[in-house]
Amino acid sequence: MYPDFSYFVAAVFGTETGGAFSLIKTFGLFLALVFVVGGFILVGEMKRKEAEGLLPAKPIERWVGKPATIWEILGNALVGFLLGFKGVYAFMNGQEMIADAASVLLSMKGNWIGGLIGAAIFGYARYWEKQREILDPPQLKTFQLRPYEQVGNLVILAAISGLIGAKLFTVIETPKALLADPVGMLFSGSGLAVYGGLIGAFIAMPFFIRRMGFKMLHIMDAAAPVLALGYGIGRMGCHLSGDGDWGIESNLADRPNWLSWLPDWTWTHHYPNNVLNEGVRIPDCAGLYCHQLEPGVYPTSVYEIIMTLTIFAILWSLRKRIKVAGVLFFIYLFLNGFERFWIEKIRVNPQYQRFGLEFSQAEVIASIFMLVGLIVGLILWRRHKAGKPVLF
Repeated sequence: MYPDFSYFVAAVFGTETGGAFSLIKTFGLFLALVFVVGGFILVGEMKRKEAEGLLPAKPIERWVGKPATIWEILGNALVGFLLGFKGVYAFMNGQEMIADAASVLLSMKGNWIGGLIGAAIFGYARYWEKQREILDPPQLKTFQLRPYEQVGNLVILAAISGLIGAKLFTVIETPKALLADPVGMLFSGSGLAVYGGLIGAFIAMPFFIRRMGFKMLHIMDAAAPVLALGYGIGRMGCHLSGDGDWGIESNLADRPNWLSWLPDWTWTHHYPNNVLNEGVRIPDCAGLYCHQLEPGVYPTSVYEIIMTLTIFAILWSLRKRIKVAGVLFFIYLFLNGFERFWIEKIRVNPQYQRFGLEFSQAEVIASIFMLVGLIVGLILWRRHKAGKPVLF
């Protein structure tokens, strides 16, 4: 496994692990790739829908030539404060950053002087920029707001709301860990539930989209293939880093003969050098990550990569054929729930017992996703057949 990029470099070039490359965490790298690739595809899909007349540009009026408002200056100053607060601390505590960058960045640790200097620089930069544009008198101008031009804002909003949702759902799923160390649990870099991230983004995005004045169902359809692909890329990061997204114990002796042509690791995997340091210690291993699982487990992240990329291919092939707004997205929701529900049968997750049944939090959410996807998809289809307008 490659818990950080230095392990990949070491595997390719035979170098030692650690050093500057260890600052690049494998899961974080793939998470960044999710937003870069997803944003690129989403722009293309929204441009296509604009060309088809489904997401037309909106005329908006804005004042130009006015000085910076106090809120604009404070907003920029806040960004500068965060960059200075964390950046200076990271620079002065390089070894701590190398050991666990995510925990440093998501903790309350920082340099106050660096933060104040950053706030002053960024706040003044915004003030100076607006001063250069001042007109006498200010003018009210009309601009065309195109949906695809807002993809950057949508991606940032999805990242922030997804992070909050992921952390919140992890806290709900592991209340004992929260009670034992509330600050550490809330501000650590670990413990991010995928479904929590999805739901967090689902809750936040409609408010922004409605404020822009665009039809939300068309944007949801444009995002459906992106969500499936992003999930698959994220699972690649999970697998390569060994972040705990694995299955229950498995044994090669139980593998059916018709699967004997597959590599052994696709049935049972030991996740050596996993980022969680779970399992037994690897003999003669040096470095921060020196454990592997014994016995091996099902590599469920690999199975999910295959299934989610298949879902992406299905949605991509259907995106121009389905003409009913929203149906593509709710097909995605159903397929996502279906995939996750069955993979949970062999995944390691906290289990709940109610009404004589044993299930995980993800199984419940996956069941809801399937139900909502099926019901709402059928409602939208029937409304379209009846000639009714797009719901929202």
